[in-house]
Amino acid sequence: MALKRGFSISGLNKNRRGGSRLPIVVVIFFCVLSPLIFFVGRGLYTTSSSTDQNLNAVGSGKQHLNWRERLALLHVKSIFSKEVIDVITSSTTDLGPLSLDSFRKNNLSASWKVIGIDSSVEDNAASEPNQTATVVKQEAPKGKEDNISDDDSRSGDTPAKLARRQLREKRREKRAVELLRQDDEAIARLESAAIERSKLVDGAVLGKYSIWRKEMDSENSDSTVRLMRDQMIMARVYLSIAKMKRKLDLLQELQTRIKESQRVLGDSLADSDLHPSAPEKIKAMGQVLSKARELLYDCKLVTGKLRAMLQTADEQVRSLKKQSTFLSQLAAKTVPNGIHCLSMRLTIDYYLLPLEKRKFPRSENLENPNLYHYALFSDNVLAASVVVNSTIMNAKDSSKHVFHLVTDKLNFGAMNMWFLLNPPGKATIHVENVDEFKWLNSSYCPVLRQLESAAMKEYYFKANHPTSLSSGSSNLKYRNPKYLSMLNHLRFYLPEVYPKLDKILFLDDDIVVQKDLTKLWSVDLHGKVNGAVETCGESFHRFDKYLNFSNPHIAKNFDPNACGWAYGMNIFDLKVWKKKDITGIYHKWQNMNEDRVLWKLGTLPPGLITFYNLTNPLEKTWHVLGLGYNPSIDRSEIESAAVVHYNGNMKPWLELAMTKYRPYWTKYIKYDHPYLRNCNLSE
Repeated sequence: MALKRGFSISGLNKNRRGGSRLPIVVVIFFCVLSPLIFFVGRGLYTTSSSTDQNLNAVGSGKQHLNWRERLALLHVKSIFSKEVIDVITSSTTDLGPLSLDSFRKNNLSASWKVIGIDSSVEDNAASEPNQTATVVKQEAPKGKEDNISDDDSRSGDTPAKLARRQLREKRREKRAVELLRQDDEAIARLESAAIERSKLVDGAVLGKYSIWRKEMDSENSDSTVRLMRDQMIMARVYLSIAKMKRKLDLLQELQTRIKESQRVLGDSLADSDLHPSAPEKIKAMGQVLSKARELLYDCKLVTGKLRAMLQTADEQVRSLKKQSTFLSQLAAKTVPNGIHCLSMRLTIDYYLLPLEKRKFPRSENLENPNLYHYALFSDNVLAASVVVNSTIMNAKDSSKHVFHLVTDKLNFGAMNMWFLLNPPGKATIHVENVDEFKWLNSSYCPVLRQLESAAMKEYYFKANHPTSLSSGSSNLKYRNPKYLSMLNHLRFYLPEVYPKLDKILFLDDDIVVQKDLTKLWSVDLHGKVNGAVETCGESFHRFDKYLNFSNPHIAKNFDPNACGWAYGMNIFDLKVWKKKDITGIYHKWQNMNEDRVLWKLGTLPPGLITFYNLTNPLEKTWHVLGLGYNPSIDRSEIESAAVVHYNGNMKPWLELAMTKYRPYWTKYIKYDHPYLRNCNLSE
């Protein structure tokens, strides 16, 4: 340490003494460094001259550069290496995009890399040398953040940096165009796939509402119609406001435009139905509405008027729904002229027959328990003929089938005459008149007694003296005349009607048989009385749909979630029926429902009660329902069913029947029959 101190002190003293040597140092500086400065300055001049020449070539004829550009060129060498400058010079025109081929042909240093290159760019590089495909970027040393883009955006005074920024912008634009193109291609592919899938949809299976309306055939076919209706709604709103604010001129103009639009619109449902002057009327109405908006618009007033119009429209919709219900129920209750004509002609011809020709053959089979017996209660001759014909045509041996038909006095002759003229193969036919059942009287049957009561007559025939369609449609479904007929309630008296039989198959007159039914007589009912197909799903057609569970008698004795079943095709064990006194159970509950507090009128609710825990479910394929109201039943389900049932209002013999289901019924009718031709009955 002492030595070092001494050394430094002595050195310091020498420096102090060396102040006199300054002239010598100056002489050495000029002798040695002056030549070095001369040669370096000449090299810079040469570099700037070559750069000026290259810039002149790039600039396409520009010979004079301003001082800022010249100053920028002085720093080019410090930014780019010689190889990069050569590439920029050879492949750039007016600072345009760089060529990737130039970078490939020249040997760049390892500190440069090419970003964003892909196979498609490599393949097209030769054919499109000027296409922007890559961005050249110099790697920063490890440990330093890459802030080149930020520096470029801040400085912006160097042509090279400007060129790189332009390259980045062009790359972004190209990428955006590419993404849009890919998006359009993907949308086109999805639309094509959707179109192909839509071609595979079976419209007949799905069904559609209002198929006779033109606007259902194409999308947005009623856009002009809807626009005109919307304009008229707003015009009525401003009309009431104009009247309130006494804007008489505007009031008259709005009234005129509304009348014009109404005349043009008329009953049009689609744009194709509109008058050619519709666009002119829309334009004129739009001008008036614009004027009214400027003069009368008040948010509170307009909202109040629209709310009032909405309430009025709701009331009109409810009224129209009631009228629609009334008319549909009325149509369901009516008998077409052709069927009425058929019944009258057959009745007349029957009573002209001698007595000996009014008898059916094979009457000895009527009480034979070894044969297959059917019960059919109907007042419709044509419907009954379809049930019998379809059953016999699909039976393996028609001689073993016996049909017990019961009708009313009015149709008794017609039913006999039809089957006398058209015997169903070797099957046995027997027709009876329900009015001749002397045991079926009001003292024995609660329904007959209730129908004779003043309250029931009031309910059926006066209905509080309705003065309009809508007011008389309340509970109209249960005012159907079939509920007044004992043909509908005779199903609860099968042992009384057929005391010698052990089993019988009950059929409604709105069904069609498609398969042999003989196996039903061998189905094991497990000690139950009724064999039927259940109709309940996850949450519908259960007991709470048909019965009043607010009544303690119903709530105490039945499960609201118990599964419902269908009348229409039922196999009944009459031996067990008699043993369990099913008719007595029915009478008990029917007497309790005299005021209709347990269920509405009909036969299914008392049937559910009477056969509660006494019904054995059959396989679904035996009986398919809904052809009278459900437009979306699967075709394969219908064709595989043994019996199809047109339950609902759209019966196959009515004009309101669904055309897609009607052929299953009409195939068993011979429309070339003389009686059918004379009554104008056709498909």
